[in-house]
Amino acid sequence: MNNKATILRGMTRDGSARVLVINSREIVNKMFSYHKTSPTATAALGRTVTAASMIGTMLPEAGDSVTICISGDGEAGKIIAVGDYFGNVKGYIQNPLANPPKKPNGKLDVGAAVGRGTISFVKSVGAIEPQTGTIELVSGEIAEDIATYFARSEQIPTVLSLGVLVDKDYTCLAAGGVLIQLMPFPDEKTVDLIERNAADLVNISRYFERGMSNEEIAAIAMRDIPFDVFDTLEVEYKCDCSGERMKKKIQSLGKKEVLSLLDEQQAEGKARELTAVCRFCNTEYTYSEEELLKGI
Repeated sequence: MNNKATILRGMTRDGSARVLVINSREIVNKMFSYHKTSPTATAALGRTVTAASMIGTMLPEAGDSVTICISGDGEAGKIIAVGDYFGNVKGYIQNPLANPPKKPNGKLDVGAAVGRGTISFVKSVGAIEPQTGTIELVSGEIAEDIATYFARSEQIPTVLSLGVLVDKDYTCLAAGGVLIQLMPFPDEKTVDLIERNAADLVNISRYFERGMSNEEIAAIAMRDIPFDVFDTLEVEYKCDCSGERMKKKIQSLGKKEVLSLLDEQQAEGKARELTAVCRFCNTEYTYSEEELLKGI
């Protein structure tokens, strides 16, 4: 069984728009295995990493990355997702147990978990300084906020539908998304059809729950619009942390601060060593005093 998520990428034949479809169930389940999120937190972070994976594949060069940071005043706290050029992604939620009451219609209330605040994009592209843009959150439901960011900050009209269905055992039953972006000088007829078809993408996760393929879902998004699929990518939840990188982060505090932290450990009756935990995969790295002081 393939344990990777898949992204379809295509373009309308008239060059008016590009379309991406992702089945992200495997990404969300790997995310859940690291963070042990509540159902609403799974939906919130799951939608964000799903979007970051698709957006990452639109970056111009290998080595580029995009970071989506949602800072709301809801109980979820900060939500971060980092996608790379290959579509691989990692994510973090400050409060993985955030789980406000469901909406009256029985759906998970992601907007309440996120609350009011801002959404920021940081794009690291090539050798230039990272490009950062920030807007106020529109709804906290993630998809609408990201689409609004593209429209306001980058002047790119965007249709984005994201969905995560959580199973009874809290794992991900189905997850995925569709992203459509207009290219410069699109054909108005194609634009009208995209707007019409967007109404069919509201409950996107149900299509994946039924076992529909990325191609079948793309056909719904592109109904009556000639388009071509130009590739399909395998992507995954992938943390790139390492022992050396984490050690350098601690050493960057400076010798005086490192010694102070080691002294605190000793005062509490613990060994003179420090432990760092990766917030994206919860891997722990422990370093002795000798390891930490070497080179600083």
